[in-house]
Amino acid sequence: MSIAVRNATTTWDGPLASGTGTIGSSSSGSLDNLEATWVSRTEAPGGKTSPEELVAAAHSSCFSMALALTLGEHKTPPQQLTVTAEVHLDAVDDVPTITTSNLTIRAKVPGVDAATFASIVDQAAKLCPVSRLITGAKISIDAALED
Repeated sequence: MSIAVRNATTTWDGPLASGTGTIGSSSSGSLDNLEATWVSRTEAPGGKTSPEELVAAAHSSCFSMALALTLGEHKTPPQQLTVTAEVHLDAVDDVPTITTSNLTIRAKVPGVDAATFASIVDQAAKLCPVSRLITGAKISIDAALED
């Protein structure tokens, strides 16, 4: 049985190069009416989104939850986590492919040293469902504690 099921529906009008996609509906409504185009995906966003941006949002939010959970399990809950995902779309054998998600984590976690934090980040990496979904992509993590 699923823990949660969410959905989004996109309608695409026209050919790829000049067409427009609209996320017309999503489970929460927070993604409704977002536009995406090939130009916004590969050149300048111009106020429109892209699948890579949505994957980055999913990965950064998922990883922050996994890390918060893992830190809490170690009795060291975070004061604040800032997780940025940088998702790359590259040509692989002349086919656009999401190849990489670079995570940058800055954390305020009282009472945790750098070695313990690194170990906990490694545990969280194995827990994040989005990380597991995109296991074919290279995922790098730059994590650091802040004062």
